[in-house]
Amino acid sequence: MPSPEHEFLSDAALRIMESTSRSGLFTYQEGSRKLFDFSCDLKKDWSKIVSGQTLWKHDRDGIDKDIRTLLTERDISAAVYIARHSMQNKVRVAEVAGSYRDTPMRERLSRLRVFWVPDDFDADDEKARQSAYRNLKEEMTKDLLMQVALGGLTPQDVSRFAASGRPGYPLAILSHIKTHGFRSLSDTSKRLGFSTPILKEEVQRLFVIGFLESESLQGGIYRVSDSGNAIIDVCSRLRDYLHGRLGVHNENKEFEHICRLLGINYTSTPPGTAEPAIKVDLQSPTALLMQHVAQSDRDGSVEWPEPYFALPSR
Repeated sequence: MPSPEHEFLSDAALRIMESTSRSGLFTYQEGSRKLFDFSCDLKKDWSKIVSGQTLWKHDRDGIDKDIRTLLTERDISAAVYIARHSMQNKVRVAEVAGSYRDTPMRERLSRLRVFWVPDDFDADDEKARQSAYRNLKEEMTKDLLMQVALGGLTPQDVSRFAASGRPGYPLAILSHIKTHGFRSLSDTSKRLGFSTPILKEEVQRLFVIGFLESESLQGGIYRVSDSGNAIIDVCSRLRDYLHGRLGVHNENKEFEHICRLLGINYTSTPPGTAEPAIKVDLQSPTALLMQHVAQSDRDGSVEWPEPYFALPSR
């Protein structure tokens, strides 16, 4: 029978992913637990399965079985292992994971993520439960959900995106390519009304950042990447904030938490005040990003995605 610690940690993983979906950046649906201690489906315009096991009192063979199960399941986008922190466990997890590096399953190792919980965690202690949940939420949001649900979006990506000196242009380009595709620079420049040299420069920036991707290393026929779609979604929620409709009282703590991890302090901008013509702090990625959002909103150049809402659990 699972220990109280095992049950708490498995349940906490699901609660963290469900609560983070309230950001409106993806939906959440609990999945089947046939093989795993917890499983859920994160959805946007794709569906990605996150499944995991909890290690608390396993022996060496139990760790082998857990990791084998996580790596052999084909449909999983992210395999989560929440484990009791001990030198013995760390060594064994490293040994088992390492044993797959020279096998056909070595490529699946990249989807394995291990989150360590203090060895002395006691599920009967309320303060310990709160601390474990808080730490697990911070780590899972930063490492797992940012990678899976937001395509690996980073604070550096946001800063580089916001640094464009042409307010609204990068968002307009991403939105256009997402909706209409990219045939050529000349065709896209005509559709957007941008000069070809300016469009080429902005497209190259977006390609270097990773918001656009192509089969060719030199670019060419572009499509919006997962992180590119994520920045559009984030900017859409920032637009909601500027219009005072992000949530009840224009607040969304889960979205604010994700933005904090991305280096975006959008609450520093009062709703309704991000006029494109206002001079902004050129050293503030948040101010520059909000200017892009405000300009795109005024231009009507972006097809803004609606929030993704949580699905009922099964």
